Amino acid sequence: VQLQASGGGLVQPGGSLRLSCVASDSGFRINTMTWFRQAPGKQRELVASITRSGVTDYADSVKGRFTISRDNAKNTVFLQMNSLKTEDTAVYSCKAESSRYTDEGNLVQLNSYGQGTLVTVSS
Repeated sequence: VQLQASGGGLVQPGGSLRLSCVASDSGFRINTMTWFRQAPGKQRELVASITRSGVTDYADSVKGRFTISRDNAKNTVFLQMNSLKTEDTAVYSCKAESSRYTDEGNLVQLNSYGQGTLVTVSS
């Protein structure tokens, strides 16, 4: 499964951005999708995740400001980011957990990671 993230850019503090991450149609069922971010000189952190049925989870630092959603028909996950702060500056990337059954009935599970998109929050 290949992932392509987009939507990053430069925004002023208090502004908004919407990120998208599309998973290729590879015959795998896309299950949980997750957004991560990595700021310069810091470790990668989980931002938000969403299961196929729509159950969401957020890092405390983004609760109430970010909203994760998905379109299962298009294998796409979104991250709506509002009230952005300078500390949100980072490269944002996505992960997809997927699965399929082989012709023999064996379950194959896959974790795929996409290239990131840079979000810069600055005045």
